[in-house]
Amino acid sequence: MTFKIKTIIASMGLTLALGTSAWAAPAADFMEKLEAETRPLVDRERDGARRPFQVINLLGISEGMTVIDVGAADGWFTRVLSAAVGPSGKVIMQEGARALETDEGAAPKATAAALGNVEVSFEALGGVGTNVADAAITALNLHHANDERGTAAMKDLFQVLKPGGVAAVIDHVGTLITPANSHRILATIVKGWIQAAGFEIVVESDILRNTADDHMLSAMAPELGRDTDQFMFVVRKPK
Repeated sequence: MTFKIKTIIASMGLTLALGTSAWAAPAADFMEKLEAETRPLVDRERDGARRPFQVINLLGISEGMTVIDVGAADGWFTRVLSAAVGPSGKVIMQEGARALETDEGAAPKATAAALGNVEVSFEALGGVGTNVADAAITALNLHHANDERGTAAMKDLFQVLKPGGVAAVIDHVGTLITPANSHRILATIVKGWIQAAGFEIVVESDILRNTADDHMLSAMAPELGRDTDQFMFVVRKPK
């Protein structure tokens, strides 16, 4: 059984566990948009490491949903989510006020204008709203946080999701012997923040794991080619 088939089966099981239809699916042209030459080449080059098809299916993101890309940065997940929810859905591309106050604010605005179903929020996540999103992804944002800021970030994520809403929490794997300032974090630390915020952990997925990464290099090291070992928690806000 191939990895892709196993992932689809696992995704259907997770969808049932989340209490949604096993037949919920991304927009019909989702894969076509992922593979299109109009999608930035740098984005497509990262698909092998970031596995957009598997992440979207594991979360059960479907056409018409409202979803949030938390700390969207260059918008890699924003573009994936935009393709997944289709023109009847909406993506909130969330960036902090600092981006608005610098030249970094121009790129999110351009991305939103190009995609059509994306709106940019330069509010802190806690200011986006309450119970507004069906799903969210926060990827590679937590590794510099301490306990106070990490728990606060998870509480803001909890607030913005609708009851029953789901999120993927992703970051670079760190260990007890990983050098400091390596852009990595222990999964157990993040797990504690998730639970302190009131989330249910639905699954701890290994679809982004990379055994070739020994966790001793910085996640930004050129040798890794941005293909790091990453953990992913799929979490749910109770109904």
